[in-house]
Amino acid sequence: MLFRHFASGLLLGHIAAAIPYLVERQDSSILPLSTKGRDILNRNGELFHYVSTNWPGHQEAMIPEGLQHASVEDIVSWFPKLGLNSVRLCFAIEMIDDIYSNNPNQTLEKSVINALGETNGTIVLNQILEHNSQFTKETTRLQVWDAVANELARQGIILHLDNHVSKAFWCCGENDGNGWFGEQYFDVEKWIRGWSYIAKHAKENWPTFSSVGLRNELRSATGAEPYDWYTWYVHMTAAADAVHESDPDALIFFSGLSYDTYIDPIPLGKTLNGTAGTSTEGKSAVFVPDDFAFKDKIVLEIHKYDFENTQDDCETFKSKWYQKGFQALDASNPDTKYLFPMVLSEWGFIQNGTYWNQTTYNKCLIEMVEDWQFGWQHWELSGSFYLQTRPGRTPRTIQGLEEFWGLLSYNWSAVRSPITVEK
Repeated sequence: MLFRHFASGLLLGHIAAAIPYLVERQDSSILPLSTKGRDILNRNGELFHYVSTNWPGHQEAMIPEGLQHASVEDIVSWFPKLGLNSVRLCFAIEMIDDIYSNNPNQTLEKSVINALGETNGTIVLNQILEHNSQFTKETTRLQVWDAVANELARQGIILHLDNHVSKAFWCCGENDGNGWFGEQYFDVEKWIRGWSYIAKHAKENWPTFSSVGLRNELRSATGAEPYDWYTWYVHMTAAADAVHESDPDALIFFSGLSYDTYIDPIPLGKTLNGTAGTSTEGKSAVFVPDDFAFKDKIVLEIHKYDFENTQDDCETFKSKWYQKGFQALDASNPDTKYLFPMVLSEWGFIQNGTYWNQTTYNKCLIEMVEDWQFGWQHWELSGSFYLQTRPGRTPRTIQGLEEFWGLLSYNWSAVRSPITVEK
């Protein structure tokens, strides 16, 4: 099969043509990364673009997905095979909360059984141990993450750590408790404490740890703090300070509002206002990079999916999307006050062999990358999940759910749709 020895130059299709030099093996010698204007630079002053897929580890078991089907080594080997230089690895703050509380459920055995139940959990635990002989049932979640991080480093893959949720389950839904500061599960103090802990741990233990995504897909929620850019500013900069104090070398990704679909107020230097009739009424701030100790570590991230089943021509598609934050890359735009690197930290669609050509989304997204030369992190690697809890859906929980958007097959042994990857 072509994809068993995947030509790195393909780089998930035509995007490779835009940035073909990015598929070379990376290692800790290029770290730390920093920013200058719209660019991310490596230690040698050379341009670096994230060329990634996502690897979820934020769901109920709180370990990276797929270990019941393959070894850590074999899963990581897919990244270089697919021409990727990095991974967006997603975690839950609940994992760090359990470390602080000395929760006895942190062992691999208890993590899997608590997620899947005694019968199925025992089966999956034995499968994990069969494929990963370096683990025992007493191995902790964090030790599993350490093993993953070290294998990523061994195979030359840069690690970007994304805080996907606080409470460990699938993201994202309206009012699921994880979406906005102060919501049911989104305890801001624990979130910041979690970042302080894991950024320090990663700096000391994960050789190719490069960057963090402060929070995935912020969104409006009831029973939370005011949903406005002022609240965003206060908490996101506080978390960034905590990360920078723990690891001054790490890049810090700032996500936007409405499921991270727009972040234009930041490069445009707009006043970030509070909300009338709430605790933030009359309050405002401006995000000025030079105000922060991490000023040369700031990256903006944005998401783009095809939920509208778009048939826009590419000029229309790109023009609409540009307004959501890509002014950050455009020094020629007189409205751009601050330049920042941008990373498309989630994009993707069903890997069924046909969808890639049924709308203009795939073609136009590739053109956008070629036009503006920015990094990206595809959603996602997983062929299946241990468990998916989906608030507001029926059924609410599904064990062993197949992920038809994943690059890999159900048992993580092959590329799900070679034609989709190639195109």
